[in-house]
Amino acid sequence: MTLPLFDADSPPRTEPLAPGAVVLRAFAREQAPALLADLRQVVAQAPWRHLVTPGGYRMSVAMTNCGALGWVSDERGYRYDPADPESGRPWPAMPAPLATLAREAAASAGFEGFVPDACLINRYDAGARLSLHQDKDERDMRAPIVSVSLGVPAVFLFGGARRADPVRRIELRHGDVVVWGGPARLSYHGVAPVKAATHPLLGEQRINLTLRRAG
Repeated sequence: MTLPLFDADSPPRTEPLAPGAVVLRAFAREQAPALLADLRQVVAQAPWRHLVTPGGYRMSVAMTNCGALGWVSDERGYRYDPADPESGRPWPAMPAPLATLAREAAASAGFEGFVPDACLINRYDAGARLSLHQDKDERDMRAPIVSVSLGVPAVFLFGGARRADPVRRIELRHGDVVVWGGPARLSYHGVAPVKAATHPLLGEQRINLTLRRAG
């Protein structure tokens, strides 16, 4: 399936998910080409890699980071690190337009003053998925999570504060942004296996940019 460059069925709008959580449809669509150009510079400095969980499981999602802190996983556990473990160098700086987009998205969702210091960048090929989890490695739980979707669609799974809570399935398309914080900050979330498709800007890939206040 080849997707159009712009989705005429998804004009910019806000969809509430839960108290403290919203989907900002098409919020990043116009900025996407510039974001992807900046992303290529980040990947040139900190290439994609498949991290391994503490239990020895190789993640299907390819990852890298930018910003003052980067999220990493290995046999020692999950954590944020100011240096790329593969190179020993600091992670690439967070592009200013990306930080601005995150701040504006957070404000649109009711979270003023968001200043991200970490951006986890995930690449999903067909079949890649992310199991339900909570984002709880950050020190400041008052700050929201801002998640930007680019490329082929994916089904975002969004539950509650307990793993057993009911889970909503929300299709995210190119340019959609999800923001959750406040009472929804520790909601379980994940991504269902991504279906094969082709996007004009990213080919058969989905890129997700998750911005956080980690330090």
